[in-house]
Amino acid sequence: MIAAVRGGAELDIRYMPFSLDQVHVEEGEPPMWERTPDQWGSGVLALLYGIAVRDQFREQFEDAHLALFGVRHEHGKKLDDEAELRAAVASAGLDPDAVAAEAWSGRPLKTLGVEHTEAVEGWGVFGVPTYLEGENAAFVRFMERGRVDDLERALDMLGWVNINEFKRPTIPK
Repeated sequence: MIAAVRGGAELDIRYMPFSLDQVHVEEGEPPMWERTPDQWGSGVLALLYGIAVRDQFREQFEDAHLALFGVRHEHGKKLDDEAELRAAVASAGLDPDAVAAEAWSGRPLKTLGVEHTEAVEGWGVFGVPTYLEGENAAFVRFMERGRVDDLERALDMLGWVNINEFKRPTIPK
């Protein structure tokens, strides 16, 4: 999405947090956003950092989003390591103290609860990335990141409601 926007695509994008940790909460147990930090799953703090940047430091969101994504998916670090999260937002030109203060303010945790619930109840989201357009939603896992042509093709398919699942049983090499 970011590569497409930076390449000039005119997309109406709303980045919404989704907690994979919440998906694994046992029925009857409190949701992640009603727990104390020592009870959070490994991805909650990273989501709070992302929400903090998205909502309070919008100009740096794309760079921070890529840096936070990179913590886990490029560098293999843990998302609950606050030093790694602070370094990631600093690499995007943000003041890590200001981002941390906002992340821990309580507002992003409430936002996580509202927006995660909206995604699940409104579109049946079960994982990320899920792309939404109107009433249509699709979970899409790309083989390569940053390929705008792949994104465009997937977005074109969102309106094709007669296909429910298309999954390769093996990864082509």
